[in-house]
Amino acid sequence: MPHTPEKLQDARPPERRIVSTGQGSGPGPGLGEKGETLAAEYLAAEGYRILHRRYRFGRGDVDIIARQGKTLVFVEVKTRASGTYGGPEEAVTPEKIRRIRRIASAYLAGRRLSDCDCRIDVVGVTFEGGRPVLRHTRDIYA
Repeated sequence: MPHTPEKLQDARPPERRIVSTGQGSGPGPGLGEKGETLAAEYLAAEGYRILHRRYRFGRGDVDIIARQGKTLVFVEVKTRASGTYGGPEEAVTPEKIRRIRRIASAYLAGRRLSDCDCRIDVVGVTFEGGRPVLRHTRDIYA
């Protein structure tokens, strides 16, 4: 369920989806950038309209800002060479979520979108056997 900016504080169980893209030769230089590109391609294939990549505000950034229908989605992408030490989405800390909320609020205010439905998602990318596996968690809150 989408949220208005005021409700970005609400907590609810995240919705998860796991996808193997079946492509790629594995990690290398620019692993984070490769993960962001894969996440953007995945989201576009799922019907999201990518509005911004690496959107910066002040000293922070949001990896992807997209629109799914009428909902604005702020997406944090975490990429790891493997899942040996846990999933990459586990690296999204409560502090990181607070930063994304601040950036999202500034983005919405700057565009006068105070009544826009929005949410924060996380896409975790790991490489298993040289192939990228994406885990999309919708509506994540810390």
